Amino acid sequence: MMRDETTAANIRACAESRHLDDAHTEKWLAMLTPSRLALLDYAERLKLRTGQLAAAIDLLDEIEVREGIAPAQILARDDLRRICTNNGSTPWRAAAFIEALRKIRFPRLQIAIDRLESEIAALRLPASIAVVLPKDLGSDELMIRISVRTGDELEKALEVLAEKKPALMRMVKMIGGDDTE
Repeated sequence: MMRDETTAANIRACAESRHLDDAHTEKWLAMLTPSRLALLDYAERLKLRTGQLAAAIDLLDEIEVREGIAPAQILARDDLRRICTNNGSTPWRAAAFIEALRKIRFPRLQIAIDRLESEIAALRLPASIAVVLPKDLGSDELMIRISVRTGDELEKALEVLAEKKPALMRMVKMIGGDDTE
């Protein structure tokens, strides 16, 4: 019982230091002790900011409801554990942690993103042309950036885009949800 009180006090202190709202703090405290402790470990090791901590709590809750897996089991996954020990800045690792949770929560979205990124890579576009997907496929807008310094470079970039038009059109359809091909 003492351990649970200490855990709750540590969670409240962590939540308070990050100005986490009461609803998320209570959701965190409602988790079973192993899950509460695992999330506290991630929050402290990755120095999760307020929004990241709230997102992690929500994502863990949604994964638990959808898959019936306790947050402690989710947080014990090797790919998530590896994020804590990877090289890179703490903010980068914290963002990678949230992104990894999103991939678990939205597997079909991740499959679609991976497929589109593969399609973009297969285009083998020159460095002067970048195809940019909307963040989390949150819109149906595909952005194409052209960076050139001369008229000749622009001409060459436009020729490449004209050649790649069918593939680009297919990607726009995929983003828009029309993937019937």
